[in-house]
Amino acid sequence: MINFNDVSVSFPLPNGERRSVLEDVSFHIGRSEKAYLVGPTGSGKSTVLRLLYMDLFPASGVVRIENYQSDRIGDGDIPYLRRSLGVVFQDFQLLPDRTAHENVAFALYATGKSRPEVKSRVTKALGRVGLSNKHRRYPHELSGGEQQRVVIARAIANDPRVLLADEPTGNLDPDVADDIHELLLELHRQGMTLFVATHDHRLVKSYPARTLAMMNRQVVEIAPETL
Repeated sequence: MINFNDVSVSFPLPNGERRSVLEDVSFHIGRSEKAYLVGPTGSGKSTVLRLLYMDLFPASGVVRIENYQSDRIGDGDIPYLRRSLGVVFQDFQLLPDRTAHENVAFALYATGKSRPEVKSRVTKALGRVGLSNKHRRYPHELSGGEQQRVVIARAIANDPRVLLADEPTGNLDPDVADDIHELLLELHRQGMTLFVATHDHRLVKSYPARTLAMMNRQVVEIAPETL
């Protein structure tokens, strides 16, 4: 499902030099697997996810997700790749002047779906995250946890096979973070491949699973209890 093969990435610095973030990174995540990616802020976790939805391309090596490869994909194929993925961001990125329903629908209309299909998918997605009774609420009328549920609903409305989560509980209190993580686990149990980037070691220890760690520009597998 997800494969990194000798992937390297670097970014330019103001002084003209380059900062290496990943060096010859290789790992594999299987279909319907759940895995964490841990590491401190700035270690490269978000870079790994950006490579997966191909907002960023490696300087060398190959990223493959299902049948899409970074060295072969054309610009016209990237939207189709992203429709097979769900991405959950830490900072919500909800439109403040649109309701929960409209925030989820917006992404679906962008893919050209009809109004009846959008309505059906949005209703289903909000139901899956426990927000059926709040579909007309605006973001400022929702708690932080509820806003993140809207973000998850938006991510799963297109029935993705892979769900990527970038610090999905980073802005939430521990109790709310647990609720959100349990929701992600339920989606995984329903068959989605789940890949969660987080620096919340408490969460990883409470809900242990395969754990990858950013270390010295590499991705290495570790035992979650060692965190």
